[in-house]
Amino acid sequence: MMNILVTGGDGQLATCIKDIASNELNFIYTDYLALDITCLSSLESFFKAHPIAYCINCAAYTAVDEAESHPKAAFNINETGAKNLALVCKKHDTILIHISTDFVFDGTKSTPYTELDSPNPLGVYGASKLQGEKHIQSILSKYFIIRTSWLYSEHGKNFVKTMLRLFQERDLVKVVDDQIGSPTYAGDLALFIHRIIALKSPHYGLYHFSNLGATTWYGFAKAIRALSKSNTEVVAVPTSEFPTKALRPSYSVLDMTNTQEVFGIEIESWEKRLSKVVSRCH
Repeated sequence: MMNILVTGGDGQLATCIKDIASNELNFIYTDYLALDITCLSSLESFFKAHPIAYCINCAAYTAVDEAESHPKAAFNINETGAKNLALVCKKHDTILIHISTDFVFDGTKSTPYTELDSPNPLGVYGASKLQGEKHIQSILSKYFIIRTSWLYSEHGKNFVKTMLRLFQERDLVKVVDDQIGSPTYAGDLALFIHRIIALKSPHYGLYHFSNLGATTWYGFAKAIRALSKSNTEVVAVPTSEFPTKALRPSYSVLDMTNTQEVFGIEIESWEKRLSKVVSRCH
């Protein structure tokens, strides 16, 4: 049976992978206590003890604002960790599936970003993730880098669950309306990853994956409110009303054309997928 390592094993994407995991594959889930990807010797020991066919790297420093104050920690996990995994995967002929982010872009475009567009991150988080991508591309030939955006699910902490909680606690919620992106259900990303493995796809490289369509955080919140049948008022505000340490791209919609063509998949709209998730959470 093929062994598949999933780092960041307690996060929402890893949990979604666990939800759909095939019995024909042996998934090994590790958190940072069980396997520290910033320590190359620990990775070496682990890979020697376990033959790994695929490594799905869900481990990341994702606290966007905290990264501005703790750049060393962000780069250690997002850059050094990715580089270490690439080195050990190359040595053991393991295929690496690495999760990256729309935050590698600066948001100055007004049309969806393709895999050929030049990254230009605005903050430490995006910069550290981009450096991780570059190491993987320079070290490995057998890799899949998947950039995704606005990830949510019925698991962990995310925007949908936060909104559902606030709708129960408050009469009014303010949400920014000048950042545009594509909400992505982590379960759909998990299915895409599973498909790559099931097909034993030889189409290595960089891909974008999100649910189809675009909205603002305000539009996203309004859709969640409607589905939850809440009476809470949702008010649109500019980003300037919620100043943060890290700048966010004002537009980070990802182009799905290449991903759909290469892998022959149909991707659901964010609205259609959201309705299913809210019904499970609510």
